[in-house]
Amino acid sequence: MRTLKIGITCYPTVGGSGVVATELGKRLAEKGHEIHFITSSLPFRLERAYANIYFHEVEVNQYQIFRYPPYDLTLASKMAEVTEKHGLDLLHVHYAVPHAVSAALAKDMSGGDVKVMTTLHGTDITVLAHDPSLQNIIRYGINRSDKVTAVSRFLVNQTRDQLDISRHMEPIYNFVPPRISVPANQHALRRWYGIKDDEDVIVHMSNFRPVKRVEDVIQAFCLIRKEKASKLLLIGDGQERHSIEKLVEAKGLYDDVLFLGNQSRIYELVSLADVMLLLSEKESFGLTALEAMAVGVPVIGTNIGGLPEVISDGETGIICPVYDYQAAARAALSVLNDQAMHRRMADAARARAFSAFNSETIVANYENLYAEMLELHEHHEQKQ
Repeated sequence: MRTLKIGITCYPTVGGSGVVATELGKRLAEKGHEIHFITSSLPFRLERAYANIYFHEVEVNQYQIFRYPPYDLTLASKMAEVTEKHGLDLLHVHYAVPHAVSAALAKDMSGGDVKVMTTLHGTDITVLAHDPSLQNIIRYGINRSDKVTAVSRFLVNQTRDQLDISRHMEPIYNFVPPRISVPANQHALRRWYGIKDDEDVIVHMSNFRPVKRVEDVIQAFCLIRKEKASKLLLIGDGQERHSIEKLVEAKGLYDDVLFLGNQSRIYELVSLADVMLLLSEKESFGLTALEAMAVGVPVIGTNIGGLPEVISDGETGIICPVYDYQAAARAALSVLNDQAMHRRMADAARARAFSAFNSETIVANYENLYAEMLELHEHHEQKQ
């Protein structure tokens, strides 16, 4: 296909949707497309300059007339400005609100030629769409989009059910980058973090929101720690960190739990682990599970949302009931205590990550949808 000029809007902070949107932009730029990130700040994963990638900051001015700064309107105006100035072919926005709504406004402001693709990641459906006051605007953003994708089949079905939407939505999974850097000397890195040779390593990575059930991770680790010498690495930060630190202290686990905060080189850290615990009560896909699998770490996950689409139960990890941290602990111990099982799962996890969630295939899926949008548009223009 011809090279395209693509505007991408996402939440630039740490989080799965921002990671996926940024990595998609980087892969598209490598293939020669011109990528314009239109966001409130530089995306977290754009850690250096890249060829074919441009950043346009959305600046929200404070006016006394507004009780709250109108970010969605300012974003729409910036999208329209960049579309007109750089001749964008399409806007690819991640999340229905406010991004799809802003894109619809930008399309109208810029003359209606630019196409809009919306990718649903979860929170706008699994959380915000439960609010009756937001359902109509979320539905509007989705229906005004020329193409809609979602990161799992689960999310497609939930969107239809929750919002009574009948339009087609294409499930396109998240992906892992083709090149992953892991430490050559893992032993030295383990020693750096105070991990002894005879200790197993459990990892959890999230934004510490209530839906991530980090307290269940601590409870499960407490049971694991009673049977095996082990350390727990907590990667990420968020609103529940303080309460989790207090729980760790109350359980007497302070020396065995490492709070590492937000990290950019997550593959290096996750690769130190023997098992990941991802015990969320809502998870539309589970990008952290995929990232762990990519470095050969089996995942103990819950039977909710899109996680069963990522983790092959009994092959690349184990699926257990949500809220049942005791079952999660038993599952983790079964893997840690059986070296042959662990080796088999680690190999299968790595293989599945780079086959079912291959970046080349998934980026090509997006390119095909871009082409469909533009071909339909060009056909319409020819008929006029």
